[in-house]
Parts: sequence; C-alpha cells; structure tokens
Amino acid sequence: MLFNSPEFIVFFLLVYALYLALPFRLQNYMLLVVSYVFYGWWDCRFLFLVALSTTIDFWVGLMIENGRLRPREWILPALFLTISAVVFLGLDPVALLNPLHGGHLDLGALVKVPLIGWAFAGILAFIALISLLFWFFARMAEPARRTCCLMVSLVTQLGLLGVFKYFNFFAESLGAALDAIGIQSSSLHLNIVLPVGVSFYTFQSLSYTIDIYRRQFKPTDRFFDFALFVAYFPQLQAGPIERARQIIPQLSNPRHITLDQTSRGLYLIVLGFFKKVAIADGVSPIVDQIFATGGHVSWIDVVIGTVLFAMQIYCDFSGYTDVARGISKLLGINLVVNFNQPYFATNPQDFWRRWHISLSSWLRDYLYVPLGGNRGSLAFVCRNLMITMVLGGLWHGAAWNFVLWGFYQGLTLCIYRLWIEQRNRSSPVQPSSQSRAMDPHRLRHLIAMAGFFVVICYGWLLFRAHSLAQIVKFTSLLVTDFGNFNYGAGTPRLSALLGMTLLLAMEVTQYWKADTHFYQRFPVAFRGLLIAAMIVVTLIGMSNEPAQFIYFQF
Repeated sequence: MLFNSPEFIVFFLLVYALYLALPFRLQNYMLLVVSYVFYGWWDCRFLFLVALSTTIDFWVGLMIENGRLRPREWILPALFLTISAVVFLGLDPVALLNPLHGGHLDLGALVKVPLIGWAFAGILAFIALISLLFWFFARMAEPARRTCCLMVSLVTQLGLLGVFKYFNFFAESLGAALDAIGIQSSSLHLNIVLPVGVSFYTFQSLSYTIDIYRRQFKPTDRFFDFALFVAYFPQLQAGPIERARQIIPQLSNPRHITLDQTSRGLYLIVLGFFKKVAIADGVSPIVDQIFATGGHVSWIDVVIGTVLFAMQIYCDFSGYTDVARGISKLLGINLVVNFNQPYFATNPQDFWRRWHISLSSWLRDYLYVPLGGNRGSLAFVCRNLMITMVLGGLWHGAAWNFVLWGFYQGLTLCIYRLWIEQRNRSSPVQPSSQSRAMDPHRLRHLIAMAGFFVVICYGWLLFRAHSLAQIVKFTSLLVTDFGNFNYGAGTPRLSALLGMTLLLAMEVTQYWKADTHFYQRFPVAFRGLLIAAMIVVTLIGMSNEPAQFIYFQF
C-alpha cells in the first residue's frame, strides 16, 4: 500500500478516526493491528518475519537485563509467535476476499493444511530450542550471559537479513568466480522474494538489544508496546530507523495532540506528497529512459539523467519521510528528522550529517565506533571509514554497484579526512570547515557547495546504474564525450519543472534563514499561498505514472 494511493488515504482516515475515539491503551493495540494490515498488504507471509524479529528481541532484551523471563513475559510472546506462524504461513487471506468478488468461501483454498502442520511443528521446535538456550544462559555469569544473549539477537536478525537479501547475491558471485577459473559449479540460486523494508526494521530492532547490552536503555516488559515499536506502520517500510529510547517512551505513555503538532503534521504530509508525486514521479520516466538505454547516449544525456536522479531519489526518499513524520505528528508521535538539506553540503562529512541521518548515525554508533572510530592512526581511521561505508553500500542492495557506491563514499570520506589532517598541520588556527559552512555569504563556500554537488552526483550514477558495464560506459562518456550537447532524452513533466523551481526557492530560503520552520514566520496569507501552490502542483502531478518508493527495495 503506497502513501500516494487512494487505498492509503481511505485506510488512514479510518485509522485516524478510530485513534481519536479510543483511549490510550486501545490506541496502541489498534495501531499494532493496522500496522500488520498495512505491511501485510504486500504479502502477509512476511509478517511472520516481523513477528519473529519482535519476539526474539523482546526476550533477548529482558534476558540481557534481568537474566530471566517471568511467565507473562515468556508465554504471551510465545503464543503470539505461534499464532503468527499458523496464520501468516498456513492461511491464504486472499481466499477470504472471494465472496467480495461474487465467489464463495473455499476453506480448502483458505487453509494450507500441510503448511499449517509444518509451521506449527517448526515454531514449537524453535521455541523449545530458545527455551533451552535461555535456561543455559541464565546459569552463566552476568558478563557471559549478556554477551551470549546479544549474540542470539545478532545471529537471528543478521541471519534473516543475510538469507533473504544476500544469499543469491553471494551464491551467484561465488559461482561466477568459480566459472571464471574453470571450475564448474551448480546453481545455488533460491527463489526468494525480498521482504519490503527488511533492512529498516532489522536495524531498528537490533539497536534495541545493543542499547540494552550497553546499558543505555532499559527493556520494556510490555510486549505489545515493543511489537508496535518494530512494526509502526508510517516508518516500517522505509524508515527513518528509530531508536527505542526515542519511540518506546512515546508509545508507553498517553499522547497529547496539540494544534501546533497537527498543523506541522499536515504541512509535512503536503510537502511529502508534493516531493513524491510532483517531482520524483515527474522526472522518473526521463531517468528510466536514460539508464535503461542499451544504445547511444551522449555526455549531456548522462549528466542530465544523473542530476535528475539526484532530484528523484532526494524527493522520493525525503518525501516518504516527510509523510511518515507528518502522519506520526497527527498521532502525537515524533519521529527523528532524516534529511537536512543534503545538497547544501560542502564536503562528504557534512553530507552524511544531512542525508539519511538515521542510517548514517546508526552506522556510526553501531559499526564505526565499535571498529575504533577516530581513535588510532590516520590509516586506522580510514580503514574504519571504508569498512563502514562499504557495508553501508551493501545495506542498500545486493548488487556490485551498491558495493562500489559504498566504496566511493568511503573513499571521499578518507580523502576529506586526509585533507583535514594536512590543513590542520599547516594552518591549525584556521576556522573549522563546519563554521565556514554555516556562512552562506562566502564565495568559497558557494563554490565548494557546487563542486561537491558534482561529487554527490557521480555517486548517484554508481547507485542508479544497472550494471558495472553501464558504469564504465557512462564514466567513459563523461570523460571522452565532454561537451556533447546532443540531447536525446525527453523533458520532465510539467509538475516536475514547476515543483523543482518551487522546492529550490523553499530550500534556499530555509538554508538562508537557518530555520526548518521558516514558513511559520511568514504572514498567514503567504503561508496559505505556499501550501496552495504545493497542492496545485501536486494535483498536476497526479497524471504522472505512480512509482513505488525507491527505498522500498532496501
């Protein structure tokens, strides 16, 4: 179910009406149910993975902290997981819709008898195994117990992510490598469908157990509050990747919706739809045309296609985040800011403080810092940066272009780090780059911003290319075909042209005033005109072919 679909609008209006009518505890239960309905709209089988991740990490968090599970903390999640296995793996909910289409309810089609048996037996065996492990861990000394329990979470979550997202990639890469040296290998490809948003909720759930292990957060003993934290529908499929210490306290206490919160939420929803429908979907056909070509393209085709993709991915992803944050504000829940004008960055460090902030901060806190972070020699720091960014690239997708994109991002960070070290040795009294970046009046700063945007765009070329061969071809054209203005692609839709102009004016104003809520400082009439302009351009963009959010594939 896409945010920019009629089904979602009807869905959310019903959810919001129920939410306003229900008391606090029932609000949480209702949100959990509708979150599962929202995610299961794609394929209800994947809800079992969400339930499995939820149950394991709920148990692990309590075992790390307390060394034991009370009967309620054990039985309720076990029942939830068992029912989830039977319902989501053993039933076919599509069969329930047959009567709505003039058919009849076929119990034989609804109930997958063999699968129900296997699901029930398998989950009982799994629960028995986990029970035995926890019984054994409870008898260990505290440091060993905490480490072993954390390993259960890491192995389970990363194992699920590895199988569903990376198994075919590594198996096919290994087969290709063996074939290249003359060793025949049998195909290990599995027909696995990638669950939507698996990378997001896996990282979100992992941060919960790691924070408990580090003694930075106390586990909750309310299972359904934790289940809602993992499955919360506005940000389940494409983030932002929330931390438990930010969200669970909001879920565990009554929420008070204010007029200011509601107005900001509505503005974010309008802004998000404007970015996605008017701009991202408006430039998508041109980007697809250029990157899908197998024939001749020119230098200007590659340049325009890459710049338009930079706009598409920013408006697509930040648009999703804006809508998610806006919906959450209407529900009285605050999500973290995930984007802060990334194309105004002047260096790679600044960019990663502005782009996909929830992921970059996750990689920093749970990967870069444990590797050693900034401690040690410059070579050691660069090694940590490269490992972090290559794995961050791989997080985005099981393909070599994502690995190359991560390597490129790590390389830019390392070069910048080397430059900073050299500059500090030669001129230690100069102001920091961050202080200069805050001054929009410096010509040097504007040149650095424009120059680094070129660096960002080449990274997006690596990200968007469908093969290594296309990367080589397009890179060669950028060098050897420089200045060829023989443009062969089409023109972006009217909504995209109008939308990019309006968005640029808004972002320049926001950057100039250094105020995220700059629009609230305007007179009421001007604010109304701004919002009306976004709505009109969005309505123009309704004729664009709707496209799935780019980050759903990750």
